[in-house]
Amino acid sequence: MSLFEKWKNMAFEHKTKGEFETFWKEYGGVEERIYATVLENYKEPVEGVLKDLAQKFNTTNEYFFGFIDGINESVKESLNLEEITEDSQIKLEIKPEELYYNMLEADADYLYTLPQWNEILTDEKRQEIKKAQKSSKTVVKEKKIGRNEPCTCGSGKKYKKCCGK
Repeated sequence: MSLFEKWKNMAFEHKTKGEFETFWKEYGGVEERIYATVLENYKEPVEGVLKDLAQKFNTTNEYFFGFIDGINESVKESLNLEEITEDSQIKLEIKPEELYYNMLEADADYLYTLPQWNEILTDEKRQEIKKAQKSSKTVVKEKKIGRNEPCTCGSGKKYKKCCGK
């Protein structure tokens, strides 16, 4: 079984809600610890062999793979997750603004509120990113054409007698 499949099974295949919550609570603590370390040195890429990086961050290969899965959209060169093995060479160069945005998108408050962000992004920049993320979810309704208004096709007829039939 590939590392990707192992991770998916660990993360999403739970028999009970309790197992699900227990797993994510445990994984969230590990993930928070990894991110705190990575953000302290965000200008330096995280690189090395996956199993060595997992050992460096004091976690399992599967949990470290989960970290890679989470950060993969926020790095300069994303990785093909399905090809990664424990012996794969990994290089993650973080794009801080994208990472912060994606943490907001995932509603990972335990990550986007880490104190390390204070050294990376200004309060103004974080507010700007939050505003952009919120507005990306805002649905704007278009003005509805009234039955008795002129038709939008330009025929000169009322909408109800033309395209609104």
